[in-house]
Amino acid sequence: MTADPELRTQKAWPIEEAAKLADRLAAAGKTHALFETGYGPSGLPHIGTFGEVARTSWVRHAFSALTGLPSRLLAFSDDMDGLRKAPDNVPNRDLLLANLGKPLTKIPDPFGTHSSFGAHNNARLRAFLDAFGFEYEFASSTDYYTQGRFDQALLRMAQCHEEIRAIILPTLGPDRRATYSPFLPIHPATGVVMQVPMEEVRADGTLVWKDEEGRRFETPVTAGHCKAQWKADWALRWYALGVDYEMSGKDLIDSVRLSSAICRALGAEPPLNLTYELFLDETGQKISKSKGNGLTIDEWLRYAPPESLGQFMYNQPTRAKRLYFDVIPRAVDEYLQNVERGHATPMPEKAANPAWHIHAGHIPQSAHSPLSFQTLLNLAAVSAAETPADLWAFVRNYAPDTSPESHPFLDTLVARAVAYCEDFVRPHLRPRAATADERAGLEDLTLRLEANAPAIDAMAPGAERAKAIQDIIYDAGRREPFAVPNKDGSMGVGRAWFNALYQVLLGADEGPRFGSVVAAYGIVRSIAVIRAALTR
Repeated sequence: MTADPELRTQKAWPIEEAAKLADRLAAAGKTHALFETGYGPSGLPHIGTFGEVARTSWVRHAFSALTGLPSRLLAFSDDMDGLRKAPDNVPNRDLLLANLGKPLTKIPDPFGTHSSFGAHNNARLRAFLDAFGFEYEFASSTDYYTQGRFDQALLRMAQCHEEIRAIILPTLGPDRRATYSPFLPIHPATGVVMQVPMEEVRADGTLVWKDEEGRRFETPVTAGHCKAQWKADWALRWYALGVDYEMSGKDLIDSVRLSSAICRALGAEPPLNLTYELFLDETGQKISKSKGNGLTIDEWLRYAPPESLGQFMYNQPTRAKRLYFDVIPRAVDEYLQNVERGHATPMPEKAANPAWHIHAGHIPQSAHSPLSFQTLLNLAAVSAAETPADLWAFVRNYAPDTSPESHPFLDTLVARAVAYCEDFVRPHLRPRAATADERAGLEDLTLRLEANAPAIDAMAPGAERAKAIQDIIYDAGRREPFAVPNKDGSMGVGRAWFNALYQVLLGADEGPRFGSVVAAYGIVRSIAVIRAALTR
């Protein structure tokens, strides 16, 4: 990729991160960058996994576009960790309970499909990342330890043993402080990852320790006979591999600080780190996998395309955000707006657009919809569409040249809108009765629509027709108590008029431009909806 230094002028957080990384590499004399994301394979990949890999990928692409230098993204699985507890959502759970403490890659697969529980979850991770088209290299902790790729770093850690202990000990309680060592030997008989005090850590890399039965062992730190404790393990990877950039959540701030100090003690600079905020549920509480109070990636993809999830993850990663069902429509429409703007914007200004990052610099022409997602939701609600085919009938009324075959992205939005409306919109619609002022305005609106129907029907479907209808809606609302003065002295329409349209006709608090809904639903049907509402 050709370097484009002008990208530095664009305000986009991936570019800002990439610029910092470029400066770091230039100062170090490096000509390639290594990005890393970490994964604990004792569970399945989740929406946070998507967020971390997506965000890291955006910084990586921005770095390549800015500098033209090569880079790699390493998806590192901590599959040599000892299993501390058995998940509840697996078959043959007793198989895991019988192997607690062993590395995940040494525990039989309870699903019976892979060589180990770790291999099974690693396969799920890779399938997950592949499904979203991420470009990455997979790395297994077990492979790196057993194949000797960490041997030199482990020997260095043995030489710095006391210095590393001095970094960690102040953060531990008295009991843990007395026994802490950055090394976890693998028991030669049981295969368990041992958390025991070291009697001696020799400079040649030999660990001297005893198990619970008092048996004394001398274990080399090399060739997979031991692994490092979590914070030391993270630093070990950074040091051994020369990692330049890695993100992590706010809950790991202390771990980043300690691992960075250990990395420096080993003799290397830790990578640049972006601390991203954690997600909150609908009540503002931190999302917890154990509580199940968040939104899963499968749930998001049931109601919206993956690009919209990318849009949600892109926005302000260092600020806490609610991750619940009601954020989905806005994320979809924000993505659609960014795609439309992106097509109309030249470089380098285009690089300030989230869609440029989400699509690695190539915004697809197919990611287009003549109707916003919110309009599709309102259309599905007012039409009582139960299937995508039902909703498509009204979409084609607005955009006759579209079809599921010619516009697959729009077809995805239609299907997701039907599902979302069924689960989250229609059950909560509570149309209210119109006030006397609202009734007068709505009756006037029906008369205006009827009078202008022939002229509107003669217009080309789409935005032109929707604008003409929207103008009629404005004209009907220029009355007391809805009219408000504009800055130029003319009379405009206040928010109360549009609130009335949605609250009386649909039972929703707000919505998109109502003209688009009427244009797609049809004037005759829309008039019938208004009159039915006035009879309530």
